[in-house]
Amino acid sequence: MIPVGITREGAFVLEDDDPAKFPLDAAHLPEVADNGTRVLWPEPGGDRTLRVVRPDGTTDGLGEIDIVLPILHGPHGEDGTIQGYFDTLEVPYAGGGVLDSALCMDKHFMKIALQAAGIAVAPWITVRARQWSQDAEAVRASAAELGLPLFVKPARAGSSVGVSKVEKPEELDAALAIAFAEDDKVLIEVGVSGREIEVAVLEGVDGVRASLPGEIVLTSRGFYDFEGKYLGGDGVDVVCPAELEQHEVAAIQDAGIRAFEAVDGRGLARVDMFLTPSGELVVNELNTMPGFTPISMFPKCWVASGLSYGDLISELIEAGLRR
Repeated sequence: MIPVGITREGAFVLEDDDPAKFPLDAAHLPEVADNGTRVLWPEPGGDRTLRVVRPDGTTDGLGEIDIVLPILHGPHGEDGTIQGYFDTLEVPYAGGGVLDSALCMDKHFMKIALQAAGIAVAPWITVRARQWSQDAEAVRASAAELGLPLFVKPARAGSSVGVSKVEKPEELDAALAIAFAEDDKVLIEVGVSGREIEVAVLEGVDGVRASLPGEIVLTSRGFYDFEGKYLGGDGVDVVCPAELEQHEVAAIQDAGIRAFEAVDGRGLARVDMFLTPSGELVVNELNTMPGFTPISMFPKCWVASGLSYGDLISELIEAGLRR
């Protein structure tokens, strides 16, 4: 395993093989520093050797690449950008491809794809920054027609970054300001009342299958935000398997697989949905590179379904190599 990091400036650097270097600490989130090395990816059609240029200018070969594990979140990591880069280099990689990554990173187009497949999603409107600056009253009027509560979220941020819950009309402007700071395209979405259910989907040698569902149980937190997802913040419990009737489990697994197929899913996805009091399933989003921390739902659900963490990684690698 050769760890490669990407700096904020976009440089590929050779990292230390030390997971303790990147703890999820709320006071100081991990960051790849520029250590002066530069990783050289192989050119398509040539040899498959990964090379590194050292700070002193010398170049070393690190061995031939078998497969890349793009363990990246957010823009350039799970939006199809790095996937297209590796496709161009003819380097195998695990996880989602270009199309499903791009679709699921953009919540607007993800909803359109799901709707086209007959999958229920929360009603919403999409607002561009120009619309908001030119006719804020029209945006407020359209949002008012959706009712309350609302969720305001950047279309292409991920990990609940820039997301706000709006419970009063006067909170809308501030929520839009937070979201527009992350993206110039923002969704205003109806808040769905129901249990927050997540199911893990995996592309295996025998086809696509879904795990036992898990549930996000909010005890004091307003919604499942970044802190709750990645930093183990108080006010949320991640439970897997969820307490569900067998017919509910089957329906959730079926919905997860149908959503995965609707976006032309590859490799894996975590499908988040709401189970309403009436029994309806409303898909909230798909994440094509879900968290793999000890508190993350994707690995927890597969472990609960009888697949160990190690075997899960092996399946992801094997799926990438088959492609």
